[in-house]
This record gives sequence, C-alpha cells and structure tokens, in this order.
Amino acid sequence: MRGSVPGWARLSPPPVLSGDVTADAAALTGFAGETEAVLVGLPRRAQRSAAEQAVADGAFAACRGVREEFLRLHVEAVYDAVTGDRTRLVRVPELLADASIAVPGLVPTEEQLAEERANTQGHKEGREIDQGIFLRAVLRSPTAGGHLVLAMRQPTGRALDLLAGFAESGAVDLGSVRVCRRGPAGHVTLHNTDSLNAEDEAFVDDLETAVDLVLLDDRIHVGVLRGGVMTHERYAGRRVFSAGVNLRLLQRGRVSFVDFAIRRELGYTSKIVHGLPSTMGKPWVAAVDSFAIGGCLEALLGCDRVIAERDAYFAVPDGVVPAVAPFRLGRMAGGRQARRLVLSGGRIAATDPAADLVCDQVVPPEGMSEAIEAAVRELDTPAAAANRAMVAHIEEPADRFRAYLAEFAYHQAARLYGRDVIARIDREWAHRGAAIGKR
Repeated sequence: MRGSVPGWARLSPPPVLSGDVTADAAALTGFAGETEAVLVGLPRRAQRSAAEQAVADGAFAACRGVREEFLRLHVEAVYDAVTGDRTRLVRVPELLADASIAVPGLVPTEEQLAEERANTQGHKEGREIDQGIFLRAVLRSPTAGGHLVLAMRQPTGRALDLLAGFAESGAVDLGSVRVCRRGPAGHVTLHNTDSLNAEDEAFVDDLETAVDLVLLDDRIHVGVLRGGVMTHERYAGRRVFSAGVNLRLLQRGRVSFVDFAIRRELGYTSKIVHGLPSTMGKPWVAAVDSFAIGGCLEALLGCDRVIAERDAYFAVPDGVVPAVAPFRLGRMAGGRQARRLVLSGGRIAATDPAADLVCDQVVPPEGMSEAIEAAVRELDTPAAAANRAMVAHIEEPADRFRAYLAEFAYHQAARLYGRDVIARIDREWAHRGAAIGKR
C-alpha cells in the first residue's frame, strides 16, 4: 500500500505471532481493529473507485493472512475455549458468534454480518470469507472438526419441539416442506411451490427439521424425498424436485454462507447419509420429477434408491462450488462423468445411459407412485438400516467427509463473492426482468 495511498489507509506491518495464544490473540485483535479503521475511512463498496476498492482488498488480505496464521497455531485452543473443552455441542452459528467474542477480530461480529445482509451480494464486503477461513481451520482438525460434525448431526431444537405432535398426528406442515407418515414410510415433500422448490435459508431449515422427524420417529423405517406439485406458471400442476439455489434471493444478498451452504451440508445431507448420533440411519428413497439441480441433487446422491420419471434430468450448475457433489459423484458416476458435470455445469437426462450411475430406475410419470411404494417395501427390512450404515462407513468415512468439508467451507465462501459469479447472477436477473417486462 504505497504511492498515492492516503496516510490513514496505510496499515502497520502484520504482527509476527509468537505461539502464545493470549499474546497472539491480542495482536490479532489490534491488527483487525486497524484494518477496520481503514475500511471506515472508505465509502461503501457500491460507491468506491477502483483505487479505493484496491485499498479495501489490501486491508482484508493483510488481516486474513494474520487470521490464518493465528488459526494454524491456535484453532483447537479457541474451539476448546468456546465449547468448554468440547463438553458442549455447539452448532456453527453459535460457534461463530461465540468465537467473535472470545477473540475479537477473528471472525465477523453479528453487527457486521447484519450490515452486510442489508446489501446485495455484489455490494457486500465479503466478510463471510472470514467465516470460511475459521471453519476450514476447525474442520481440518480431527479433534475440533470431528466434534463440530457431531454437533451439527444432533436433531434441531425445532424438530424436538414438534416430535410429540408429529408422533401423534403423523403429519406436519413446516412451510416449504411437508412431512407425512404413511405406513412404514416418512414422506418428505418439498413444497416451495411458486419457486420450483428453489432453495433458500427457510427451505434448508424446514428440510433439516423434516429429516430429523423422520429419523426420530420409531414407526418410520424408510424416508421418501419428493418434490410437490408446483404453482409456478411454467410447471403449474406438475411435480418438480428442485431448481437449486434461489438466484433471486442470492442476488439480493439473502442467501448466507452459514445458514444456507454450511447448514445444508453439515445438516440434512449429512443426516440422510449417516443418521443422527443417537439413532441408526434409515434407508432413503428419492423420487425425481422434472429435474434435480444443485443442492437437492447432492441430497439425493446420499439416498439409497433414486427413481426418476423418464423426462427428468440431473444437473450441477457451474459457478459456485457444488457442495458435496464432487465428493460423491466421483464414486457414483465415475471420474470422467463427475468432471464433466462439476467443471462444465453439465446435465444428464434420465434416459441417458450415463444416468444409470446417478439413479436406479426410470419410470413413466404415471408409474412413479407405484415405484416408490415398491422401493419402500423392499427397503423396509430389519437388515436394511444396518447394511446401509456399513456401506456409508466404507464409502464416506467420517474423517474423509470432515476433511472435504474443511476445504469446501473456504472455497464456497470465496466463490460466493467471486466477481464472475456475481456478474452472472446480475445478468441472469437482468435478463429475467426484461423478459417479464415484455409480457
């Protein structure tokens, strides 16, 4: 930061950390405060010149370097301090909030995140990247990371509150997801009907709650995941599995890294594969009508039986990191097919021979309900849960899953603020807005 940079924008050299956690925490906090002073002196991101944005980028980069070094030295000490030496199971949002208090400047505060959320995605500072740096360090640690994965696999408080009522009635409407017990099956119906089951934070919360209820109910032996009937004008009256992340909300800055991306992968997708810590997992059937795109595609990759109607397709959009798709697609679809899907944003039609590696059965639309019932009958056996647990243990060992999620945490956070990703989202909504205006 030299030359024409004003004096107030010049940072001191980054501190050299000593290895003493108390001294290093103080040094990080002081340097983070100096970084914030630089940012306060700048206009908001939307009004900055290129030179001013370069100053902001340099300040963030310098402070992130110190954070990464601090976490390399002290991540387990910080995690133990926040969780009472791992005597408390703390979910990710609370972990981050407590860490921001334990070591000021290590991760963004709730106030800083609230200020970010008031902006569109393209006008945010990108403070969630610092959350990604922290979570990468935690998840890289077998001790801290293993404990965090366990915490995120606990049933949610919302599910526990609803369990007695669900056990009695056998049905609950969570908003964007509905759960119904029919015989030995717990039917989870995705019901964001006006947005083609596009994913947002409320959807992730509802779906994790639904998966918990299926896993907690002793009378349910098999889970069934299927999209509901849409009211969206293009698919009115048709079932749709999922269109992936809600791009409108993402463009507006309303899809968060923690409550959406991290919660999805450490929450319901992990629970579908591994179950809850207190209960053995259950077999899952996924029924794909129309299409499965993005995150919900990754959920069905963890299911034990995937049935698709013949006109359906599967797709991984390019741009952001496709969550656990690279982790699971390679073993399911083969390395070359996985690269084509992940790197190029490709798609597979249900009738394509390659779809055999993603789904188990293709049926006409009128045959879907019968195929689901047949799959439930086949999987409703005492041995199914134990056998699938062994398969999951072999295919997705806990340490491999944790290590993958560590790298995902950072790269997903960074890609959410990639200028190419933001430009693509903005173009998409400009195009859709123009199309609506012509109607």
